Amino acid sequence: MTEQGARWTAEQVLALAPDAASRTAGSKLGTAGPWSETGSGEGTVWGRCRGSGSGSGSGSRPYQTVVDLAGPAYECSCPSRKFPCKHALGLLLLWAGGDGAVPASAEPPGWAGEWLTARRGRAEGRPARGEGGSASGPADPEAARRRAERRAERVTAGATELEQRLADLLRGGLASAEQAGYGAWDETAARMVDAQAPGLAARARELGAIPASGPGWPARLLEECALLHLLDQGWLRRDTLPDALAATVRSRLGLPAPADGPPVRDRWLVLAQYDTVDAKLTTRRIWLHGAGSGDTRLLLSYGAAGRAPELSLPVGLALDAELSGHPGAGRARASLGERHAPPAPAAFRPPGVSTADAADRYGAALRDDPWLDSVPVTLERVIPVPDGDTWQLADADTDTALPLPRTARSRPGLWRLTALSGGAPVTVFGECGHRGFTPLTAWAAGADEAVPLC
Repeated sequence: MTEQGARWTAEQVLALAPDAASRTAGSKLGTAGPWSETGSGEGTVWGRCRGSGSGSGSGSRPYQTVVDLAGPAYECSCPSRKFPCKHALGLLLLWAGGDGAVPASAEPPGWAGEWLTARRGRAEGRPARGEGGSASGPADPEAARRRAERRAERVTAGATELEQRLADLLRGGLASAEQAGYGAWDETAARMVDAQAPGLAARARELGAIPASGPGWPARLLEECALLHLLDQGWLRRDTLPDALAATVRSRLGLPAPADGPPVRDRWLVLAQYDTVDAKLTTRRIWLHGAGSGDTRLLLSYGAAGRAPELSLPVGLALDAELSGHPGAGRARASLGERHAPPAPAAFRPPGVSTADAADRYGAALRDDPWLDSVPVTLERVIPVPDGDTWQLADADTDTALPLPRTARSRPGLWRLTALSGGAPVTVFGECGHRGFTPLTAWAAGADEAVPLC
């Protein structure tokens, strides 16, 4: 084997950590002390880590850790359910240091080579299994059609019931929502789950939380009721909608829609990665920008409650890969296809726009998708400044600004951004929507290295 190309930075490695605890624990393992039999070559890093406790990772039975940088993907003999675990993070940090602690090797040891061969064999075989009526396709198209029809009937019944619930709320007055409390909407959400409409269920739960959200809640409740009514009516009248808008309605309801766009091969810069967690699911969002296509795309990955999704890409690196788009009006979601090389450092970034142009982009996107919370935008030459008890990103060249969400003050990313700026203009990628601009990644003036903010 030969040594792979440019190494990642420590910041890019730590951006892969599923949580703060893993980041701290992985940093402690980023030294040569606990490691032995380390090596790297052709997009792979491996090593054995001696633990400090009494488990199987201590003494004569160190943990075996291997990382496929092309994924990246991880395998470790430790019992952790996190991806990557602290040992994988520590190994990558040791490799990123570039001080010879992880030397280039001719061949990986047997335990690492077996996992790598099996993994890459599965990846190579996956497209073939999807061709021409193989096991990956539907065994009985007629049965699949009947299942889809039955689900559509359940969703229609749920949407009709929800319309009646909204009508009762408005007939009785919005004040009744505060008196009824969260329980009534939670019950409605459960009925939408039974109707196999998770998108309606999620929005119903949000309605239940609005009366306790502070001053101005009646206006917010009325706005959300209107959007939910619009989504209901979109489903009930879906046969009259343009194809793209009908696909958007189905997506907002939570109905599955596989990628149907042609694969686009490009060098995709990893702009940002962050997780949102609820009681049942962890959702990971990864934003990518194509160097040649100029497209900005969103990858979604999921993990069961308490477990991070397996897909994890280092922010600031670019991967040579194929993406296929999902249907829907103005939707940015895509699926990751074949990857042709491991993620590597990149010296490009998305073109930036002004704060006014960012607001215009969101307004234009709402015409195609009224339920859209935000759009991906890169702001150029902005400065983070306080605005009373909140913050905003002020345009360095005009008198316009975009507010940050009120929750930004409690997140370390804001203080990392202000430190990076130091009062000077910076470039910031984030999500611009009705709650303001959420910064996710930043670049200092004249610098190529991306700084994750989430």
